[in-house]
Amino acid sequence: MEAPVNPTTPTAPAPASAPRPRSRRTLKRFAAAALLVLAAAALSYGPQAGTAATPANAAPVGTTAGQGYLPGARHVFVINLENKGYDETWGPASAAPYLSQTLRSQGVLLNQYFGTAHNSQPNYVAQISGQGPNPQMQADCQSYTPFTGSGTASPGQAVGDGCVFPASVPTVAGQLTAAGKTWKGYMEDMGTPCRHPALGAVDDTQKAKVGDQYAARHNPFVYFAGITGSPDCAKNDVDLAALKTDLASAATTPNLSMITPNLCHDGHDSPCVDGQPGGLASADEWLKQWVPAITSSPAFKQDGVLVITFDESDGPQSDASACCGEGPGPNAPLPGITGVGGGRVGALVLSPFTKGGTWSTTPYNHYSLLASIEDTFGLPYLGYAGTPGLNRFGLDVYNAGV
Repeated sequence: MEAPVNPTTPTAPAPASAPRPRSRRTLKRFAAAALLVLAAAALSYGPQAGTAATPANAAPVGTTAGQGYLPGARHVFVINLENKGYDETWGPASAAPYLSQTLRSQGVLLNQYFGTAHNSQPNYVAQISGQGPNPQMQADCQSYTPFTGSGTASPGQAVGDGCVFPASVPTVAGQLTAAGKTWKGYMEDMGTPCRHPALGAVDDTQKAKVGDQYAARHNPFVYFAGITGSPDCAKNDVDLAALKTDLASAATTPNLSMITPNLCHDGHDSPCVDGQPGGLASADEWLKQWVPAITSSPAFKQDGVLVITFDESDGPQSDASACCGEGPGPNAPLPGITGVGGGRVGALVLSPFTKGGTWSTTPYNHYSLLASIEDTFGLPYLGYAGTPGLNRFGLDVYNAGV
């Protein structure tokens, strides 16, 4: 394997020596060389490299791992798979060779990327809102219950318990809309746009059915009343089948696309209700179909970033490790779940701004992903995405020009 990319490693200082006078011709050569380097850097990071705004509450845009970096990306795609620890997915015995080898050779592997909770549902919610888990979320929201709150706590956390947050709890979807940007959720097998149980009802999508393997708990947009109560939900939270049409041009491709396979193709079930093997094998076959559709699209080729990750590792008792100092939030964790994280899962980033076959050892988690998306579009950080010192994608990730 290649050595990890480490843009922060200093070069050895040159030996001290008395300065020698330089001729005017030499100085002109240096100036010309500097202009060429700047031009090459601009090309490396895309045509809009210098146009993204820095969020008002963000640390200065950095040039080192974990400090955040804006390479000129304008289209972000996120694919979430299910319930696999790092070694199972990325190790030599992986049942997903397309992901762990073929795609791995094309992008940068974040080998210290962690989930933020157990079970699944709070990890998806974390990626679009920065909200930490509460007991009903940690139980995977078996019922579609409204959140009952008693206030807020820093950083931007709703205090209380329940699944469907009130309209006062913001999301990156709302941020993008307010900023004049676009977003969509693409959910395999959802069929009807913005599909979710009735408020207060038992969630009948907890188990897959033949012909319907959609899971509402893997669709974070339907857990925010600010989205479900808006026409944007039916317009933007749609079935996966709409993705290929939207990818036809950069103009029709959303700035943010959150993509969720069904309960078989995300690796959750094994075997699947329809007889497919499930697990990483079925996830790998699904990726073979959909990743090339994304990476060959005009938007991706122009300025795209694709992140492929997992919601959590294999189960609450097997790995509840965390990476980035996050707490469980103001809400009590579910009894029996030790630790505050969702375990080490890894993430792969593919982009014209990344170098194939490389990796980063910088610690990241789902809150880091949200903060990095907000960096990309010049948005303020929501919830735990605003945690002081939280790593955001830097030149260790966007390393094509390093």
